[in-house]
Amino acid sequence: MTDMNAAVRFEIAEPHIALVTINRPEARNAVNGAVAAGLEAAVERVEADPDLWAAVLTGSGTLAFCAGADLKEVSAGNGAALSTAKGGFGGFVRAPRTKLWVAAAAGHALAGGLELLLTCDLAVAADTATFGLPEVKRSLVAAAGGVFRLPRSIPKAIALEMIATGDPIAAARAAHFGLVNAVVPAGEVVAAALALARRATVNAPVAMREALGIARRAQDLTEPELWDLTGQAMRRVYATEDFKEGPRAFVEKRAPKWVGR
Repeated sequence: MTDMNAAVRFEIAEPHIALVTINRPEARNAVNGAVAAGLEAAVERVEADPDLWAAVLTGSGTLAFCAGADLKEVSAGNGAALSTAKGGFGGFVRAPRTKLWVAAAAGHALAGGLELLLTCDLAVAADTATFGLPEVKRSLVAAAGGVFRLPRSIPKAIALEMIATGDPIAAARAAHFGLVNAVVPAGEVVAAALALARRATVNAPVAMREALGIARRAQDLTEPELWDLTGQAMRRVYATEDFKEGPRAFVEKRAPKWVGR
């Protein structure tokens, strides 16, 4: 099933996995108001559907995953439309979410485009892609999360180099420092991202969501707070049908049949 509009394409790529595509290749998939609205709607749709356990975010074509803000829109006085009240920049960087998101960067991820990628949990990149926060070259700050998410994602010295110089890094270096999980040829990026998401969706969906919820906050909270969250998560998992199914499938030597509740 595929839904399309002028800026964002949403489809159920395979069981339990959505594929969300920024669909503005003529503008290097830059974020305008329609993209922001479309991405916010995509996150809400994934969150609302109990049968969707993960999503892949990509950009149309192989030139750019996303080039960031559409500066033509900004110069025309439409900059406010590039963010939403709920999701922030692109309708995405601050959007509340519990499901797994995998970025598939078949092209360059720059400025706000890198910030979209940093918002995702995992990432696959083309071997020709580059990654950068060039905002300082235009007297700007990477204010959609880049200046603090990048140093949390890769070694501090490398992140500060990228932020201070505005210079991009190549895919191989991004993979070396853990910014992306895998590097593949451009034509294989979406398939590789879907395969990565598939490896996650064979697992119990409630347990995966609970584990991700804690892991995403690991650098923000104290250890006692994290112990408390872990206890709460385990109590919620204990109450699910899947908690009974996991051990039962193990004893019966078969693949578990998760129901997500």
